[in-house]
Amino acid sequence: MSSMPDAAHSVDTRPVRGLAPFACHPEATRGRLVAEPESAERSVYQRDRDRIIHSTAFRRLKYKTQVFVFHEGDHYRTRLSHTIEVAQIARTISRALGLNEDLAEALALAHDLGHTPFGHAGEDALDTVMHPYGGFDHNAQTLRILTKLERRYAAFDGLNLTWETLEGVVKHNGPMIGPWADADRGRELPAAIREYMAVHDLELDSFASAEAQVASLSDDIAYTSHDLDDGLRAGMFTVADLANEPLAGAVFAEVASRYPGLEQDRLIGESIRRLVDHMVADLLAETRAQIAAAKPRSAEEVRRLGRPLVIFSPDMAAKVKALRAFLFARMYRHYRVNRMISKARRVVSDLFQLFLDEPSCLPTEWRARAEAPHSPKTARLVADYIAGMTDRFALTEHRRLFDLHDAI
Repeated sequence: MSSMPDAAHSVDTRPVRGLAPFACHPEATRGRLVAEPESAERSVYQRDRDRIIHSTAFRRLKYKTQVFVFHEGDHYRTRLSHTIEVAQIARTISRALGLNEDLAEALALAHDLGHTPFGHAGEDALDTVMHPYGGFDHNAQTLRILTKLERRYAAFDGLNLTWETLEGVVKHNGPMIGPWADADRGRELPAAIREYMAVHDLELDSFASAEAQVASLSDDIAYTSHDLDDGLRAGMFTVADLANEPLAGAVFAEVASRYPGLEQDRLIGESIRRLVDHMVADLLAETRAQIAAAKPRSAEEVRRLGRPLVIFSPDMAAKVKALRAFLFARMYRHYRVNRMISKARRVVSDLFQLFLDEPSCLPTEWRARAEAPHSPKTARLVADYIAGMTDRFALTEHRRLFDLHDAI
């Protein structure tokens, strides 16, 4: 495989108007691992976005948990609705900063593809049972899906996305190695990332593009505000409980003061809308100040800046941290969520152990790729199979295999 395109027509050379000099320009892409002719109508990043949308993994997000399991209500966020909200915020921010909206959108749409059923509870359970075999990490699983597990194209496994999209998926939270890496990361590189780096260097010692940084903080904005929305509507806490919360509490008080007697649903909706707007406005103001100070002249200078370019102000960062702490205590550790976590751990652990002991129980196309029971290759194959499940499929599969009275 070639690590760079080897034909002149394989790279989109059309400039995009209005992009800042430090944005990722499609005509300057580092290309795809497997060279292929590009579209005459779509930029390379538009094409990446479209491939992600048409992937099997993207469709499965519809029935994967954000916080609540799918059957608890039709109006709570799923991974799919959350992902769409992240993409909308990322496009808005990117447009305002002169960044490449298509790349930011592609990264937002891909960021949760590697999540297991049952959210972080499922990931923790799968990481625990995979510990003897290298563990499990949803970010590494996203890379594995994009570069290996999706099997739609004749010439390659995966989606053959551009270097910039794969880099942004892996490094959106910052460098993974080297002097700029987060000292608190506390674990070695996941096996899937190490394996891919052997054939395609994503330069894990640098920061990602500004578009990837936008996608990461758009995720923070979306899940913080919308988990607050879901928690209120689920009755896990009340608007009154937010009185001393420095960010959300102030926004709710502002809306209640301006619209006395406003009905509860409208109060929540208007406040969540304003909460998102406050966070986006702060991010834009602080990032513009950072741009003015650093004066980056290219995407490469953003990567080598030594610090993130896209950030909240210190005051907003502290308020967002406090809101997350509130949600952790009042929502993510609510007894209803704890019960789901307990069930999720048992379902994932049971399925993993059974398939590891008896790979002959895997569906035919998966069984054909398995090796001996308990081998590392079989363990990773089983993890891939379970990670790709939706919540409802995992529950159905568990019932089929462990309920002796259920039809096979």
